[in-house]
Amino acid sequence: MLKDFREFVMRGNVLDLAIAVIMGVAFGAIVTSMVNDIVMPPIGLVLGHVDFKDLFISLNGQSYPTLAAAKTAAAPIIAYGQFLNTIINFLIVAFVIFMVVRQASRLQRKAAPAPAAPTTKDCRFCCSAIPLAATRCPHCTSQLASSEVAGR
Repeated sequence: MLKDFREFVMRGNVLDLAIAVIMGVAFGAIVTSMVNDIVMPPIGLVLGHVDFKDLFISLNGQSYPTLAAAKTAAAPIIAYGQFLNTIINFLIVAFVIFMVVRQASRLQRKAAPAPAAPTTKDCRFCCSAIPLAATRCPHCTSQLASSEVAGR
């Protein structure tokens, strides 16, 4: 059983999937940092020095100066600012994946190879495939005319 498990794990597709998951997690961390540290600060500046991470609605009717203060007080809140950051993260990841898949599709699209020259022809008597150079059909033994020999 251990041998079977080892063979299963060492299959190429399982290893490829594991590598893809690890790379996805690392890429997600990069995108999260980009959104939180690069994209959102200028947007917050344009919108009047707002930090989206700290946007929330208190459900108990009390006012809290920050999200951290509301969480410390164990107040029920809707942290819609963090939700906005998550949506932006998703959109960036989806766009990057779209661009990668699009580029991969372009690289995989190659001109179709020219069809190979035919090596057989059909016997006009029995319709069987025979070599181009045949002078007699091996299936029905019909004699082929000289104009039919070698595609002439």
